[in-house]
Amino acid sequence: MAGAITRLPDVGWMLRPLTEIPGVRHAVVVSVDGLRLGHASAEGLSGPVPHLTVDEAESLSAACAALTMTGRSTVSLLFGEQAGVRQLMLESEYGFALFTSAGEGAHLGVATDADADVGLIAQQMQLLVAKIGAHLSAQPRDPVDPSA
Repeated sequence: MAGAITRLPDVGWMLRPLTEIPGVRHAVVVSVDGLRLGHASAEGLSGPVPHLTVDEAESLSAACAALTMTGRSTVSLLFGEQAGVRQLMLESEYGFALFTSAGEGAHLGVATDADADVGLIAQQMQLLVAKIGAHLSAQPRDPVDPSA
């Protein structure tokens, strides 16, 4: 008997308040294993990536999962296995990428312009997670039954 593949619900609409903050370009919600749960881009963007396509968002999701796992491993080595990661930030000459936990088994990522108010954006990310974190969570998948 073959297992059924179920489509994950797209929660990109929940990210719209973040993409309306000045300086925010893109937002993505990903499962800890790198599956895209939803994404959104700000309106009227220009530049090299004016809008995230589904393929780009899926690639970003995989990168986000790799970064957050690397962050967790690093923090564990530095502070012990019980230490957790609250937020990761990458800075480039073009802007910032912020990643934070978004409920059980999920992460929220935001890309900004270089002149964005990163403190305000990080605060708004936390408020969004507190408000809708249960909807952003990605529950573990059911284990595969070896006898099936």
